[in-house]
Amino acid sequence: RYEHVKSTAQYPHGEKDSYRKMCRFQSGYLHRHPLLADLDFYWRIEPDVEYYCDMNYDPFVFMQQNGLKYGWNIAMPEFMATIPTLWNTTMQFVTEHPELLASDSLWPWLLDEHGNYNGCHFWSNFEIVDLSFYRSAAYQTFFDYLDRAGGFFYERWGDAPVHSIAAALFLNASQVHYFDDIGYFHPSVLTCPRDARTKGTCVCDLNKSFVQDGICTIRFLEVKQSIVNPNATKLARLGPVHYTEPIIHSVLPAINTI
Repeated sequence: RYEHVKSTAQYPHGEKDSYRKMCRFQSGYLHRHPLLADLDFYWRIEPDVEYYCDMNYDPFVFMQQNGLKYGWNIAMPEFMATIPTLWNTTMQFVTEHPELLASDSLWPWLLDEHGNYNGCHFWSNFEIVDLSFYRSAAYQTFFDYLDRAGGFFYERWGDAPVHSIAAALFLNASQVHYFDDIGYFHPSVLTCPRDARTKGTCVCDLNKSFVQDGICTIRFLEVKQSIVNPNATKLARLGPVHYTEPIIHSVLPAINTI
């Protein structure tokens, strides 16, 4: 079966054992590596990436002082062909473990206006994480459940949607931070701060940056504001937000969307 999946896959890296193993490792085993044992935070930095802005603060200290658990920089929809059963598997997990959900979670960020899974995920090639999140019983229980389902190999579940769904499930909205002040490039996507020209601390080309206006970024800002600061007088980048692949319907009870 596995060989058939690889030989017929019509998506990037679909034929590769190594890519699947990397995604599974990043999802469930990186934070268990002995080299990270004495660390509280980690910042994932990959080959061939570029950083374009001067930073006048320590992001680890910033996260610690503000009670943040997960920091991201780029968000976009996942290629649905790689995760056809991930959402249904997550729904089964939530049905079995409702006690693990955070009280003020970002769960609505994962849903479109019709309550369908929108595929939004944080690109995990940039993530700054309080490792207590990945080491938590909630996250480990979730990963083990997904691992037993087999989707890392029989499909091509990536660590990015796994991390993102977990953050939306188990963290409060106030614990997830968008590092929109960091100019960053990962082949083939660039994000550049909106005030890069006026502040003069970045060398990225704002004209080539588009993800700030992407549906997943806008949706995140909307949802987080509705939870953390619902009475704000200045709205956060409100839509309209349109999704092109509302494929899987959510059956999660008692979760309100905005």
